[in-house]
Amino acid sequence: MIEAGAEPVPDPPNPDPTNPDAHHPQKERPWLFGLLIAPTAVLSNGIFAGVLSYLFRRQGVGIGRASEIISLVILPQTIYFLWSPITDFWMRRRSWLIFGAVAAAITIAIAFHGHRLDTRSTVALMFLSACFCQLVVASCGGMMGTLHSVANRRRAGSFYQAGSLAFGALGVFVLAMLAEKMGMGPLGLVAAAMIALPALFALAAPEQLRTARQGLRHTLAGVWHEFKSTFLCWRALPYTLLVVCPMGSGAAIGLLPGIAQDYHVSGHQMAWMNGMAGALLMAAGSLAVTLIPARFRSSVSYLSVGIVNAATLFILWLGPLTQSTYFLGTTLYLFTIGSCYALFTGVSLEFLGTSGKSGSGRYSIINSLGNIPVAYMTALDGRGSRLLGPRGVPATEAVIGGLGAALLLLWFLTRKPAQTPAAVASGG
Repeated sequence: MIEAGAEPVPDPPNPDPTNPDAHHPQKERPWLFGLLIAPTAVLSNGIFAGVLSYLFRRQGVGIGRASEIISLVILPQTIYFLWSPITDFWMRRRSWLIFGAVAAAITIAIAFHGHRLDTRSTVALMFLSACFCQLVVASCGGMMGTLHSVANRRRAGSFYQAGSLAFGALGVFVLAMLAEKMGMGPLGLVAAAMIALPALFALAAPEQLRTARQGLRHTLAGVWHEFKSTFLCWRALPYTLLVVCPMGSGAAIGLLPGIAQDYHVSGHQMAWMNGMAGALLMAAGSLAVTLIPARFRSSVSYLSVGIVNAATLFILWLGPLTQSTYFLGTTLYLFTIGSCYALFTGVSLEFLGTSGKSGSGRYSIINSLGNIPVAYMTALDGRGSRLLGPRGVPATEAVIGGLGAALLLLWFLTRKPAQTPAAVASGG
């Protein structure tokens, strides 16, 4: 009998040799995913969500115009499931990863050579760069879906999130430091190098076999069967709820700097706490997930850590408005949200099952769904702040996130573990 939180039975040892997910004699090397996600981390977290607003300010671009451009160039992170399925076809996923990173690097370098970052042509190039770079995310998801070891999937998710946070912070630090010493053209070349070079580590990834050619009709039928078995079945309902529910969204990350002064925290202290130190805390939280035994399902672990994450916000909600309250609450929140992010990747892979013929496309859909709670929880946290003052941000996320995690955890603990939806599609 399998205990309530235990991992389902792993994939069979002798899969079809024509399956691209078949076992390979090489090691799976889950740590590589901490490097393979670096191109997207530098572009999305380091440039678009990091240093770009600073560069706009240096060029005299107003906050309103800057926010409009940033909102546009980060849009591909939500809609990339529209073109990401291409990474399941024609080339191996690691080849698509390299292509996406190099293409993103070239377009961002051209964009920065335009000198002015707020022109239509430059914005269009940055948007195109973001579209290319999302191929890296899709390829990583499809490649992680080929890992057969439950422990390696957990490790891959941890390194994936830790690398995303670490390289994003590194991108902000390096580009912000160099912005005062060089022009936009050379800065664009540095950014391009930071995006393209880490993708070459994909060459060290275990080689993945391409699906045997079976004709367009047969391939489309197989892809449709995998999509239907993943998303259009009753087994998918709890997993869908899991990725769109509010726990572990991290929505408060962008709002905590705004309430820092209410806790008598200086601007310098806030910048350090929510900048490099915060990124390191989240990366450490992501890596800490590797200590959770693999026999516990990612879904159960994610919900359990989600409750702990919500509990940390009670410190900011109910504690005195002092610096020590802010530092303690924020430190614990950022560390546990890093763990939530890593476990969410594990949940996505548990939902996905094996990659099969459409792993990158299905992973992209799941990952895009995960952006929904960030959007609505940011709005709800903001409304809570208007109603309850600075304590409203932690109060809203603590109550809604904690309650959602507790209800879903009860569901998963009282239901017998079953095959993940996609495992059925692949015959696992």
